[in-house]
Amino acid sequence: MFRNILVPLDGSPLAECVLPHSISLSNALETKAILLHVMERPRDTGSLQPIDPLKWVLKKHEAEIYLKRLTERFMGTGLKVGYAIQEGPPAECIINYANQAEIDLIALSSHGSSGLSGWNVSSVVQKTILRANRSVLLVRAYQPRDESVEKVRYRKIFVGLDCSARAELVLPVAIRLAQYYKSSLVLGTVVQKPELVSRMPLSDAEVLMVESVTERNYKAASHYLEQIQAQLSPSEIEVRTRLEASTNLITSLHNMVEEENADLVMMVAHGQSADRRWPFGSVTSSFISSGNTSLFIMQDLTGNDIQQTKAEQAMSKFQGH
Repeated sequence: MFRNILVPLDGSPLAECVLPHSISLSNALETKAILLHVMERPRDTGSLQPIDPLKWVLKKHEAEIYLKRLTERFMGTGLKVGYAIQEGPPAECIINYANQAEIDLIALSSHGSSGLSGWNVSSVVQKTILRANRSVLLVRAYQPRDESVEKVRYRKIFVGLDCSARAELVLPVAIRLAQYYKSSLVLGTVVQKPELVSRMPLSDAEVLMVESVTERNYKAASHYLEQIQAQLSPSEIEVRTRLEASTNLITSLHNMVEEENADLVMMVAHGQSADRRWPFGSVTSSFISSGNTSLFIMQDLTGNDIQQTKAEQAMSKFQGH
């Protein structure tokens, strides 16, 4: 399922809010955790400042002491853990290390040493998520937390499904977590009502057509959720389903999550659409940028499947010269 979880840390309390979640996932999924600290050269007005070699060595020594202390914290819970120090731009170093070390999952705090901001995720986190092409755990640094808690015990896990086999790829992980922490699972689906292009109010026949298609899809989704729930009954997990029909799928799914007050939201990166042009589909992207709950995203496409952006293609050509 997962073998290695990468946990980037910049030494700030905000970044460390990901630690209890990382310990929880490592325990439940029986994975090795690798703590990564990136040393970035200071910048002044866009240019790299000269670095005092002695200060840099001392700074690296301090980073190693910091990571060793956190490593002992992980080992105290019986986990396999290692650590690494990289030098360079944070997002690029995280992505490169994930590629080199064959990382399956990257656990990230939404904010770090740059502090909280009006943005839902920091620029480093956004860059990492968009280009790592890996499964991601995103923890909201702005949510209240108990610093004495060693690991998170998930009470309720919300799993977003769209009736596709691709969306079900996240279910084995959700089941594993629910069994380990005796969590309840909420399987949520929103049926989007079809929209008809018209400058005038819809005719009675058109309204009936929309209602008919919606009813048909709603019944199909209801049957689908019943089947999934029945398949999970031998697992002895408390499973509930939520199903709604709405003209705005994304808004309704966010509302559903808030109403359930879940500890963790889980979904695949793409689902039924599986559009290779982007690393995440529109629903998942909305939860990254606007969600308020800890988010687990199962990447359902490999790095080779996802098309490079024009910027990535240009960068590759530039580096090749």
